[in-house]
Amino acid sequence: MTYDGGIMAVDTETGDVLTNTESEGFLRLNEAGDGRHVLVSAGKEFRVFDSGLIVEGHGDHDHYYEQAPALTGSTVEAAEAGHVVAHGGKTALFADGSGAISIMDTSAFEDGRIDADEVESFSTDDPHHGVAVPLTSGDLLMTQGTADSRSTVQVVSPEGELLAETTDCPGVHGEAAAMPTTAGDVVSLGCENGPVVYRDGEFHKIHVDEPYQRSGNQFGSHESPIVLADYKTDPDAEQERPTRVGLIDTHASVMTTVDLGSAYWFRSLARGADGEALVLTYDGELNILDEETGAVLHEVEVVAPWEEPEEWQSPAPTVKVGTDGFAYVTEPSAKKLHVIDVAEGTLLDSFDLPETPVELAVVTGEGRHGHDHADGEG
Repeated sequence: MTYDGGIMAVDTETGDVLTNTESEGFLRLNEAGDGRHVLVSAGKEFRVFDSGLIVEGHGDHDHYYEQAPALTGSTVEAAEAGHVVAHGGKTALFADGSGAISIMDTSAFEDGRIDADEVESFSTDDPHHGVAVPLTSGDLLMTQGTADSRSTVQVVSPEGELLAETTDCPGVHGEAAAMPTTAGDVVSLGCENGPVVYRDGEFHKIHVDEPYQRSGNQFGSHESPIVLADYKTDPDAEQERPTRVGLIDTHASVMTTVDLGSAYWFRSLARGADGEALVLTYDGELNILDEETGAVLHEVEVVAPWEEPEEWQSPAPTVKVGTDGFAYVTEPSAKKLHVIDVAEGTLLDSFDLPETPVELAVVTGEGRHGHDHADGEG
């Protein structure tokens, strides 16, 4: 977890703070994809943080070890370090200030260092707030745009050949991988006129009724074709507080909505280990939904009622799910971390924290399939 002034690592079985590293500036946390390391977006660079959870294969079983969590000292330079996407055994780092894309094998983090010869470098035409997704085919999905406008998503080959493109994604922001088809990867992206889905080598537009519809924060699952997304419809709102979420069927190219009756924000959404859709609402409840039907399976009272702060960088409740199947929810106003059993819909533990948490990343020693995207831009 980050706080104003540093990073702390917490044992989620005991609540013990394992390490506390002072670091100035606003820090963002991104899972590296290997279940052990976290990439810290810190202005002009990505820093590698080792959780200390070590899993070593031994025949038909694994051995588990632990060491003290710490920053490794390894960094990847990036002008305006932005999004990190781990997918298909690769991890892509995007630099908003230059459009540079750095891609490495996810396994490259094993020694806690990223060397120059482990990095493949790509670039967009112009700097912009974008993202890149390594596909299992070896191709690369990436956004194109400028600091003022972005509406293009492309898939290019390793040699740079343009394989697929859509320009019908104004304000492109937010992406998530879903269950693949027999033809390969499926990736959903948010636009300001309804989402677009890359599937079977082509882009497919999702119909929406509203002239403006933005799903800039999306959450996928390798277990499901459904992507969970926020659902905003007011282009003039400085801070829209939606109560509906979107469920995007990426294989059928349709989206349904569920009205939860209480608002949420971009850090409120997550996916369960079996694909469940999780939404923490202003009333303090963690809503656990069947992603196929939208039915609410559980409503778990977790935190005190809250509201989204005016500045997205400010502390407010955050939800993340580990590969262990548990959901972890921060409650900054009470300096607490809560642990929820998603399958049972029960609150298991609550721990006091020494600092007010801001960002949260969960690593269990096991890597996860797919990726999702939550960002303060909306």
